[in-house]
Amino acid sequence: MDGYRTSPSNSWIYPTVILCLFGFFSMMRPSEPFLIAYLSEPNKNLTTTQITNEILPVWTYSYLVLLLPVFVLTDYVRYKPVIVLQGISFIITWLLLLFGQGVTSMQVVEFFYGMVTATEVAYYAYIYSVVSPEHYQKVSGYCRSVTLVAYTAASVLGQLLVSLANLSYFYLNVITMASVSVAFFFSLFLPMPKKSMFFHAKPSREIKKSLSMSAVLAEPHEGEALGCGKEKSTSEVPATSGNVHDDQRSSPKAKNATLRVFAQWFLDLKECYSSKHLFYWSLWWAFSTAGFNQILNYVQILWDYKAPSQDSSIYNGAVEAIATFGGAVAAFAVGYVKVNWDLLGELALALFSVVNAGSLFLMHYTANIWVCYAGYLIFKSSYMLLITIAVFQIAVNLSVERYALVFGINTFIALVIQTIMTVIVVDQRGLNLQISIQFLVYGSYFAVIAGIFLMRSIYIIYSAKCQKKVQSPAASQNPEGPHSEESRNTIVSTKL
Repeated sequence: MDGYRTSPSNSWIYPTVILCLFGFFSMMRPSEPFLIAYLSEPNKNLTTTQITNEILPVWTYSYLVLLLPVFVLTDYVRYKPVIVLQGISFIITWLLLLFGQGVTSMQVVEFFYGMVTATEVAYYAYIYSVVSPEHYQKVSGYCRSVTLVAYTAASVLGQLLVSLANLSYFYLNVITMASVSVAFFFSLFLPMPKKSMFFHAKPSREIKKSLSMSAVLAEPHEGEALGCGKEKSTSEVPATSGNVHDDQRSSPKAKNATLRVFAQWFLDLKECYSSKHLFYWSLWWAFSTAGFNQILNYVQILWDYKAPSQDSSIYNGAVEAIATFGGAVAAFAVGYVKVNWDLLGELALALFSVVNAGSLFLMHYTANIWVCYAGYLIFKSSYMLLITIAVFQIAVNLSVERYALVFGINTFIALVIQTIMTVIVVDQRGLNLQISIQFLVYGSYFAVIAGIFLMRSIYIIYSAKCQKKVQSPAASQNPEGPHSEESRNTIVSTKL
């Protein structure tokens, strides 16, 4: 490890390759599009009601409970142990899927899968602690794209094995088990970072200044984190020596280290969400992600309801592959679209939320499985397009550290909303609605989101037009013209 550290030009290659290999094999899960069909087979003998109301909700609840503790633990133990934990959780999940029987065993499966999803933060955050800032954009693209490629390849492979080779769903899970085991193997070879984003980073003058009035923050810190926002230069983020962690432990002030970190997070969040632009994009992110996760969790049950797997051929793998590819193309296209997002961004959120609502209504009302598949393709591609825009809008004005924090809070809020939705709509202690009716509720949910952002966008556009009329007479007498710096700043400040 020290050897690769001494070669700055190549220091980012080894950890990036290992992490990408971990990401590829952890996402190479050909059995996933056929999970509900597998659980409904005579071997497992689970009813749709048991799967819908007793098993799948456990994932939402466990994910919610684990997310914040894992988020804190990930930074404190410096990522690698949490990535290894994710690998172990993958193996336990698929061992239970292969050999477990009954509702209780499958509920334990969902708990460990909640651990898998909660620990994903380590995968995306790890690389920023072992490479220098000039490589952030490059390695972010590698780490994210490799998971997309793996998921698409796994879906295609699963569909081909089911449709052409007539392979049973059990052996698809055996292949997945082998793949996640390889991922766990690669996780063991990741270099251990010597610094982290928050707990083991050196203090900066900027943070010291912002916290100087706080009695509890005697020795503030600075770190880098998950995301693709504005990065600080290498000189602003000095390399952390291997003794920093030990020095913090030996210092009397280390007793307040956790308190300092949480206080810093609170101040950062307060400053970030004071921006109306960021607040509303984050609001859409949280509410839409809650709905999106709910759709992903239950869409296979809807497909099985429309076309039972015991009576007909299913093409879930092909649909997932096409949907993922379509979403990737849509997300890629965002980089080439020139739009004034400050003015028209929330209108885009409203319009595409209408598309999301319409596709879910289509999935509810149609009796044709192919039309249902088409609705899902539209829904997933639309969401991936918008979430890419939202990520960009939030990240563009934030440091990497703050992006990590905002991302974590937005995800947590989304999980709270999803949990409330699950308890009310799905859980047997709530309304316990039939799967088709659930999608009517989800369509209505996105329709409400669309209505909120449509009203908001109309207000923004109307305010901008009124401001333009007010500014026009003043601009005509301004010797610098309507494009002077003062005029531009006045207009921009009143858009939101």
